[in-house]
Amino acid sequence: MRLIAAFLLLCSAPLFGQLTGRRAPSFSLPDSATLAQHDILDYRGKWLLLDFMKTDCPKCRAAAGVMKQVQAQFGGKLAELAIVISPPENQGTVNKFLKESGANFPILFDQGQVAVGYFKATPERDSFDTPHIFVIDPQGNIVKDWEEGNPAVQSAAAMSAALNQLMGVKPPAPAAPKPATK
Repeated sequence: MRLIAAFLLLCSAPLFGQLTGRRAPSFSLPDSATLAQHDILDYRGKWLLLDFMKTDCPKCRAAAGVMKQVQAQFGGKLAELAIVISPPENQGTVNKFLKESGANFPILFDQGQVAVGYFKATPERDSFDTPHIFVIDPQGNIVKDWEEGNPAVQSAAAMSAALNQLMGVKPPAPAAPKPATK
């Protein structure tokens, strides 16, 4: 029996580190504005960007700006949520962040359990860098995760191009050159 368990453990070892290619862990968390619950199942049928962030992180501020631009481009095809860990985050820190950054998406409070599920936390891997954005498809599967240094987190054009590719949207054809006039 031990041999079978050891074999199964060895065969599945490469999967422990993968954050994509699996169903997104379910959650229902309160938002910072009204404390209304946001259930991930409410977003089925849409593409979802799920951003784990900190309100005092300059790179998170920049990523919020990128996400705001991308949301304007994709409209109703794409939903965005951010998650902060509370404590130390609270309504005061989140409201200040929203006001200063101009972010227009709900920021949800997690006490760590949701983050543990998304990042497959272990005692050996007990932290993560922010921002960290997960792309969840309309069926509820994690299809991409972007860490803090990824170009998609730093540029609206890069994030839009990556999302278009994931969504199967073909880029617009280049405009035909205008004939030269004499």
